[in-house]
Amino acid sequence: MAKSNSFNKREIEKNKSQKRKEKQLRREARKNQPTDSFEDMIAYVDAHGVITDERPEPSKADAIALEDIEISIPPQEVVEVVGDPTGRVDFYDESRGFGFIKEANSPRKFFFHKSNAEHGIGEDDLVTYRLENGLKGVNAVDVKLAK
Repeated sequence: MAKSNSFNKREIEKNKSQKRKEKQLRREARKNQPTDSFEDMIAYVDAHGVITDERPEPSKADAIALEDIEISIPPQEVVEVVGDPTGRVDFYDESRGFGFIKEANSPRKFFFHKSNAEHGIGEDDLVTYRLENGLKGVNAVDVKLAK
């Protein structure tokens, strides 16, 4: 049995040394191989969006006027609200002191804190409020029960 173990060990060592030699040869081959030039690595995009290795001719490119480029969000209709907006208290946690109001006729919800709300407000109450920008977005303030 001792002979078979030493034979296996010799085979393992032989395989390891062979792999080391192959790795060293690959490393030397990479070092000797000329590197690609920067020009060989550049790719160009033609007027139709196709990637090529040839520089496109500027005379064939379409001219675009700066006035034709729009970089903005299209204007939205501004709905003027007369009076305070109304909504329904969607969630309210009395112990933690905050809640959310779901705007009437809209899926938007606004955060409110109990310090900005009338005493006695609870879930599913119809309320009026005023919107203000807070640290983390738009918040509802002056929350009062709707009459």
